[in-house]
This record gives sequence, C-alpha cells and structure tokens, in this order.
Amino acid sequence: MPGQINYLRMSITDRCNLRCFYCTPWGGWEKLPCQEILRYEELLRLAGVAAKAGIKKIRVTGGEPLVRRDALGFIRSLGQVPGIEEVCLTTNGVNLAELAPELYATGLRHLNLSLDSLNRDRYREFTGFDHFGDVMAGIERAAVLGFGPIKINCVVLKDLNDDELVDFALLTREHPFQVRFIEFMPTVDEARWRRHFLPMAEIRRRLAGLGPLETVTTAATAGPARTFRIPGFRGELGFISSVSDHHCPTCNRLRLTAAGRLRPCLFAASELDLKGPLRRGASDEALAELFREAIRLKGCVSPAPSLASQPSSPSMVSIGG
Repeated sequence: MPGQINYLRMSITDRCNLRCFYCTPWGGWEKLPCQEILRYEELLRLAGVAAKAGIKKIRVTGGEPLVRRDALGFIRSLGQVPGIEEVCLTTNGVNLAELAPELYATGLRHLNLSLDSLNRDRYREFTGFDHFGDVMAGIERAAVLGFGPIKINCVVLKDLNDDELVDFALLTREHPFQVRFIEFMPTVDEARWRRHFLPMAEIRRRLAGLGPLETVTTAATAGPARTFRIPGFRGELGFISSVSDHHCPTCNRLRLTAAGRLRPCLFAASELDLKGPLRRGASDEALAELFREAIRLKGCVSPAPSLASQPSSPSMVSIGG
C-alpha cells in the first residue's frame, strides 16, 4: 500500500504546441471537444474537495497548460484554495519567456520544464518545431526572476539522446537547477519502446565519472525522483525509474485528467468519473468520497509495467503525464 496520498497532478487541457512522439503523436490523437474539458470553476471546486481528502500539493499539467486561455488567472486562484499548500507547474517552456513575469506575479515558484535535448536540430526532430531558443530563453528568464526550484525533465531515449546525459548533468554544476532523468515509459508501440528504452542503472553508470552522488532529503509531498547532489555542484540530479525499479510502494500521487477522470495510477486502466457527478450536482462530500476511493484503489492496482508490457494508456497528452 502506498504511503500518504498528498499530491494531485491536475491537467487543465489536452492541447499542446509541440508534438513529442512519446506524448502527442501527429496521428491517432483526437482532441477533446471544449465542452468535455473541465471549466476552471469546476477544477477549483475539485481542488478544494481534494484538499479535504488530504491533498496538499497540486501540479498543473496538460497537454501544455500555458496554451489554455487565462491559465495564469487559474493558477493564481488555485494558490488561494484552502488546504492547498503548494502549487507547481509543468510546462514545455515554449511560452515561458513571455509569460514568466506574469506567472511569477501569481505566486507560483515551482517549475518543471520538459526538455529532451540540448541540440537545436535534435530538439526540432523530437518535438516537430524549432522552439529550442524559446525554451532556453524561458529557463534563463525564470532563473533571473527567482523561480525555484526549476526542474528540467529529460526523458532518456537510447540511441536518440543518451549521448547528452553528461551535458544535461553538467547544467547543475553552475546552475541551481534540478535535472531529472526519466526512463522512457511504454507510451508508444512495443517495438519502438524496446528500441529506445535505457534502464536507470545504465544512465547512472554513464554519469558515475562526474563524482559521487550524495542523497538529498526531499519533502513529504515530493514526487518519485530519487534526488542527489554531486559535491561542488550548485544543483541536483534526479532519477525517475518508473519501469526498471518502479516507485509504486512510495507513490503519493493521483492524476486528474482534463476530461474529469481521476486516475489512481498512470499505468492502471482504472479511472473514476468526477465530471459526471460534479455536473449532476454532487455534494462536496460525495466528490470527496470519490477521491478517497481513488486513494484506496492505489493499493490494488498493478505496479508499473515490466519490460514486456504493452502500452496500457491513451496518449500521455490525454492523461496529463
């Protein structure tokens, strides 16, 4: 049974301005009709209900959350929900340089940025767009404004970007970033996943020459990354081994999709419908019971997939990561 469930990933849109192959494919992906996406007032109500069920931290995700109109106003309101102690944002950084000052003014401080290559041409191949300069400008702007922590998420892809592991890690030598290496999860066809999956043990082996890793203690609401610091480096390294050494026994998260489905686990098929009861006039207590049911289900779902698993979920962009 997982520990205390205190962290909710809340997707506010299934739209995105990139097309990363493992998340938002060019084909085979249908956007939700606008009326099927939860309205901001509905999301805020569910945030309050979640807080009563024990949630203390909410991470706003997508798709790309900053493409939704008035996302900044929503983030500001979310930070005022009683019982929610921490609001974070995951973004691809494309619009960050432009929006960072307004985003900072909402009170938000914690940013996660998705970035899978430090090479402009390769970035364009991965995402379908030439926004590398925009993303790097966004990271720099966020750092100057005082956002912290700034976490940079890199999905490691064998034979595609694994030659950049040391370059990513070296970002933490001069900057107080947390660079997090994430195992490629089975979100594409099995043959492609097998071809590009690199286990965390190999990732760490390739970084061993940078120096010893000192364990960093994390907060009770922290996510699944195992976090370390290399002596003399300003930042930290995080390792998320969702496949080869899954963190199911210590997972503290639920996921709310933009369509109003509550998922106890990223890899499990079980979902609870919140949108239906919400729009039919369910009480806060009835909705809170659905959150508690999702928490109970976390002790029953299958663990993260083995290397033989087939993709078990819709596109990541439809789930919220």
